[in-house]
Amino acid sequence: MQADRLLQAWQGDPDVRAWLVPHNPLPAAPLRWATRIKYLRTVVTEATYIPLLVSELRRADVVHIFSASYTSFLLAPLPAQLIAHALGKPVVMNYRSGEAPDHLRRSRVARSALRRVERNAVPSRFLRDVFAGFGIDSVIVPNVIAVERFPYRPRMPLRPRLLSTRNLDGLYNVACTVRAFQQVQAEHPDASLTLVGDGTEAGRLKVLVSSLGLRNVTFAGRVDPSQIPAFYADHDIYVQSPNIDNMPASVLEAFASGLPVVSTDAGGVPTILRDGEDGLLAPVGDADAIAAHVLHLLQRPDRARTLAESAHRTLEAYTWPKVRHQWLSLYRSLLPRQARQRAAVQA
Repeated sequence: MQADRLLQAWQGDPDVRAWLVPHNPLPAAPLRWATRIKYLRTVVTEATYIPLLVSELRRADVVHIFSASYTSFLLAPLPAQLIAHALGKPVVMNYRSGEAPDHLRRSRVARSALRRVERNAVPSRFLRDVFAGFGIDSVIVPNVIAVERFPYRPRMPLRPRLLSTRNLDGLYNVACTVRAFQQVQAEHPDASLTLVGDGTEAGRLKVLVSSLGLRNVTFAGRVDPSQIPAFYADHDIYVQSPNIDNMPASVLEAFASGLPVVSTDAGGVPTILRDGEDGLLAPVGDADAIAAHVLHLLQRPDRARTLAESAHRTLEAYTWPKVRHQWLSLYRSLLPRQARQRAAVQA
């Protein structure tokens, strides 16, 4: 999503021409049947991806690589880095995974690769500190949020309408949110919870909701990004309970929409949400604390409104004019002097 936002933002920019090389390109028609077979799909995709990298990176001045962790790092960012360097192109490795502490501890290959790029860019102080712990330099360039897509509205009155927009995967521990909601609904029988997203835990979460006898829980499934603002607009409190996280754009979207936020203090969340100032934080996995925070906000709607207002004021740092300047300065710093006026960037 951040890659897509950057590409859209650079459209028509006089200083940067950006384009995307997808890490999962569609193979040639005769080979597409192979994408239906596990493992063979990976082989065919890589065989399509690598020649595409060679072709596309030749015409770039700077290669901006979006990176996740573990196997994904080996299959997409690492080949892009190796080919860029073989072509003499400087690399910005834009590492974004909240699983960085474990990934870097386990992977000597990843540590070595990150030390060899011209610049590592991370979206949060959390990841910068993780990198520093492994002796890897990095600079912070935050996520960009299109604030204008999320109309701000004070919640008056504050209703027990809870929203989560995290994928239903284990590391986001949406089950903790569901268990917290059980306590909220015990106090507010009309309370509702909407879960936007999909993932491997969807079936288990539906069983959990049923076993707890919860009402008014909606599984919205995977939602097109264009529809996400409407979900924020229709709810009053944003709740998330990840075990691992970096700099979730969902929290910033809630800030923009005027929702008070309750979250666990996983990873980089405390670097964008100051506990007691911009929202309320609970220990990882602590459904009781999550529930207590939500109930506190419902009892003190004035406090909820103050937190939401403070959170909204922090968003200037994530707007495109601010973030554009940081990316442009970083790209230009990597170019030879004679090329700095061109700044044709590979995103």
